[in-house]
Amino acid sequence: MFAIVKTGGKQYRVEMNTVIKVEKLEGESGSTIQLDTVLMLFDGKKATIGEPTVAGALVEATVVAQARAPKVIVFKKKRRHNYRRKKGHRQPMTILRVSKIIAA
Repeated sequence: MFAIVKTGGKQYRVEMNTVIKVEKLEGESGSTIQLDTVLMLFDGKKATIGEPTVAGALVEATVVAQARAPKVIVFKKKRRHNYRRKKGHRQPMTILRVSKIIAA
């Protein structure tokens, strides 16, 4: 069984014990989070597609860690004007392990 869930403006395909990295969600390491925006469920035989979400479907996940993504370098330059700016950015993210997929 797998599900397609939406969180942080992105969609993820999850199964039992799948580890995913998503945009930062509130919660301490070890706590449980419920993702209720389930777009599709597939149990091996039948696919249930939501309009826009599957009613009553839920994905429970455990927070593994709160982390930060690798650094992205932002570099601006205007040639012949002695203008150079270098900046870095690290996006905060949450690492989740899917523990349950509950169908309606």
